[in-house]
Amino acid sequence: MYRWRAKYWGMDRDQLRRIWELAREHPAYGYRRITALLLREGSKVSMKRVHRIWKQEGLQVPRRKLKKRRGGPKGEVSFKAEHPNQVWTYDFLEDRTEGGKKLRMLTVLDEYSRESLNITMEASIPADKVIMVLDWLFLTREVPEYIRSDNGPDEVRLLAFDHSHLDDTHTPLSG
Repeated sequence: MYRWRAKYWGMDRDQLRRIWELAREHPAYGYRRITALLLREGSKVSMKRVHRIWKQEGLQVPRRKLKKRRGGPKGEVSFKAEHPNQVWTYDFLEDRTEGGKKLRMLTVLDEYSRESLNITMEASIPADKVIMVLDWLFLTREVPEYIRSDNGPDEVRLLAFDHSHLDDTHTPLSG
């Protein structure tokens, strides 16, 4: 009875050597591009054969390196609120109307209760308006121990905020 035998090693030794050479020369190329290079050189080789050899030899394209992330806290808040009115956070949001006009929103939240303390929406919100909103909140509610912001370009203007009229033990801090 006749049994078919693969002629793998006798037939592919030169191709195997060339695949290894090309893989070393071009480490970012996978088996498909190596096949294209072999075909350009005039080798009579199929993509299936190159793929089989590629897998048997354990060749692979190196994994992409992840970009380094910026330093800072790893998703955790540096000072976590433990009771209401301890930490407030404020931020600016921006949207557009159907007519294309810009709408700016100032949101102030209590971080512990997740209560929205204020949402001010206007076409433009200057720093003195933000200070007026915060002053109003300080008068109508308890003054928080901390005020947190992302310190973007809008918040930098508020560094001149005068805290002298507040109680020294509860001076709000940004950050």
